[in-house]
Amino acid sequence: METDHQIIGQVYAAKENIEEADALIRQYMGFIKAETAKFLHRIPVEGQDDELSIAMIAFHESVLAYEKSRGNFLKFAARNIRNRLIDEYRKERRHRGLISLNQPVSEEDDTEFQEHHSDGRDEIYERISGSAAREEIEEFGRKLREFSLSFAEIAENCPKQNRTLKACHRVLNCAVQNPELLDEMLRTGKLPMNRLEKVSGVSRKTLERHRKYLLAILLAFTNGYEIIRGHLRQIAPAKGGDRV
Repeated sequence: METDHQIIGQVYAAKENIEEADALIRQYMGFIKAETAKFLHRIPVEGQDDELSIAMIAFHESVLAYEKSRGNFLKFAARNIRNRLIDEYRKERRHRGLISLNQPVSEEDDTEFQEHHSDGRDEIYERISGSAAREEIEEFGRKLREFSLSFAEIAENCPKQNRTLKACHRVLNCAVQNPELLDEMLRTGKLPMNRLEKVSGVSRKTLERHRKYLLAILLAFTNGYEIIRGHLRQIAPAKGGDRV
């Protein structure tokens, strides 16, 4: 589950304050780069690829245009980034005389665009996903260090038993449904143990035993780690139970 409440709050704040907007763009640069990479079929280079600047502008435009009725903000932004990049690609082709200025945008044109940008080789997408994931993992690693955590400690602290994993997922779901708990965690650098125990019904002993695991996953759900969150959503008990 994505922390929609928190993201929407940030977006609405960024609508009214350019500094908040700049901060939101910096926070979600991994996401913006990943969306640009899907278009370029490679990781964009800052200061070199105009497409990255266009994607950043499109992200800001998405902030200004977003309303709650439009649903998930990141999906809305991803769609806008892609549309803006396609529009710029078409403009560039027109400037080179490859498309008539009077030619309307059509489904056929969009098909031609897809064919131009896709050579049918799955390994290209795998390389892009791998590179984007590595970049995001590096950013996430830096965030973990701010909380005195490491990937090795998280791996060691993962719940091993199915029953315990279900309990941890119940804690995580309760936390993302109560954004004030996440805000407290970010502010203090610690899990709000008492409140998590109360809202989830999971024992303090279990919370303490898997504190590092819970803290790391919640950090991933409070920032722009889209790729990491996608993998974390797949972590679930083998037979039913709560799912993050």
